[in-house]
Amino acid sequence: MKDIILGTSGHIDHGKTSLIKALTGIDTDRLKEEKERGITIELGFASLTLPNGRRLGVIDVPGHEKFVKNMVAGATGIDVVAMIIAADEGIMPQTEEHMEICSLLGIKHGIVALTKVDMVDAEWLDLVVEEIGEFTKGTFLENAPIVPVSSATGAGIKEFAMALEDIAEKLPERVYLNKFRLPIDRVFTMKGFGTVITGTVIAGKIKTGDSVSIYPHRIISKVRGIQVHNESVDEAGAGTRCAINFRGLEKSLLNRGDVVSEKDFLKPSYIMDVELNYLKSAKKPLKSNIKIRFHTGTIETMANLILLDKEKLDPGDSCLAQLRFYTPIATIKQDRFVIRSYSPVKTIGGGIILNPIAKKLKLEAKDKISALKEAFEKDAEDILLFHLKEAGHVGLAMSDLIIMTSISEKKLDSVLAKYFSARTVILLDKEHRIYIHKNALEALIEGTRKRLEVFHKNNPLKEGILKEELKSKILYDIKPKLFNLILNSMIKNKMIALNQDIVRLAEHKVLLLADQKKVKEDILKDYEKAGLTPAYAKDLIKKFNINAKDAKELFAMLVKDNFLIKAKEDLYFNADAVNALKEKLINFLQANKEITAAQFKSIAKVPRKYLIPLLEFFDVSGVTIRIGDKRILRGG
Repeated sequence: MKDIILGTSGHIDHGKTSLIKALTGIDTDRLKEEKERGITIELGFASLTLPNGRRLGVIDVPGHEKFVKNMVAGATGIDVVAMIIAADEGIMPQTEEHMEICSLLGIKHGIVALTKVDMVDAEWLDLVVEEIGEFTKGTFLENAPIVPVSSATGAGIKEFAMALEDIAEKLPERVYLNKFRLPIDRVFTMKGFGTVITGTVIAGKIKTGDSVSIYPHRIISKVRGIQVHNESVDEAGAGTRCAINFRGLEKSLLNRGDVVSEKDFLKPSYIMDVELNYLKSAKKPLKSNIKIRFHTGTIETMANLILLDKEKLDPGDSCLAQLRFYTPIATIKQDRFVIRSYSPVKTIGGGIILNPIAKKLKLEAKDKISALKEAFEKDAEDILLFHLKEAGHVGLAMSDLIIMTSISEKKLDSVLAKYFSARTVILLDKEHRIYIHKNALEALIEGTRKRLEVFHKNNPLKEGILKEELKSKILYDIKPKLFNLILNSMIKNKMIALNQDIVRLAEHKVLLLADQKKVKEDILKDYEKAGLTPAYAKDLIKKFNINAKDAKELFAMLVKDNFLIKAKEDLYFNADAVNALKEKLINFLQANKEITAAQFKSIAKVPRKYLIPLLEFFDVSGVTIRIGDKRILRGG
């Protein structure tokens, strides 16, 4: 049996609280000020047992215009609304505003309670019923039953309960994403229980012992106990009013408007894209970039409203808009909201959240706004691809995709599997379940290819670029997994070659120009002739008039190709001469076990300025080991 929430709405002093008391025996006005003033200020709660035994959670909302924000908070999670209209007054300003709010919040089922019928005659009652028919025409209450009642005499109370029972039996299942969420409407402490919150479970279920996060501040806590209709339970599901107390959580950390949900599910954001409906009752066109009061769930906060696809909005019209908040909000796609003007305070519109974690859009970015509008006119799978394209190389985690599409994780897995097979979507990070669109990868691959082209053009004598240097040239914030994905994709498609840490385009070869070839030959001849007593590189560079950049690349290439051996900075030797000396050195050590610098000098026959660099080269290259003033054969 579905859990159902009944909420009241209507003008002040039309008998909402009295009707609930007549139905349930519970006075929902609990505050001293409410008793003294005779009006509902805060939300009131009760439970109602219908004739067939079904129990409904009941939320009594304020009717006074000053407390409409409390009414909006109470309307969150309502399945059936009871529009209360007093027979002696008929339709009043808050009746109209509450009707607009209920419509904006997407409430689709209701009943009209025509109260105080004991105060009017039959003729007047007929006139009010006719007025109500005109008032509800074209609204979700157009075909709702109108039940005359008197809380004072009890007339019609039984019939009202039976009408509610009939509506409850026909209610469809909730279609919210099945992830636990509860917007907090009260926070208090109870002796022996600690901090307690109350609210309506709008989706999913909660169990005793569950770990939860409380947003937007991501406070983590554990559920100590749950009560539904003042009875302790182990579990509460969507459509129930419940109280939850938490283990070791300070009351000061929580506020009305916070949302209790699963750990790491929601993502607080300062910006969201919405579909905005501007009320027909508005007196003038709505301008862009105005300060408004935003209501969703149980929170009221301030935001700037930016119209995206229209310069102004006429009464009764709708458009794509962006809300930029002063404090972060934690919602999901398809959540409903209401906006009220900043001053004077009046409900002016509302709608549906399209992207709860949007990026700031500039009004001049017409192509992006157009793409955004087009995406949200399509189905959820197209919206998924749109968001992945917009995310670029950063990608989106599964948790982001869930709240941006309102698609369940199970269905998302199925949709993504289809896109994987088509290579439209790529799993970037298996551990954190982060996905990117193929367009992002293809753009990075093309950008990497162009950067390698430029590098080879500017450094024709270099084999390639170091991996880490290339990584920094692609994107300053590129993640290692994405960088490796780029390289692996390019290697697989034979676009690049990787030699240890050197990356080059597959077709790149070091080719010397005619004059470079001549210089290379002259340098090699010089080193070949000099043997173990060469000139310093700087002198040869000067001798052959080579610029510093070309010289550095040329010498690096000669070392890589084993023509030269680098002993230290600016000192190179002919490789054949060094290899011949190495053979002599090894033979000497095999015969004598050790060698001194003086003995090495007699073998090498070189001045001291070459002697020490050559000895140190053989140490570094793994031929010898120095022990004190002597050297022995490594591994000997």
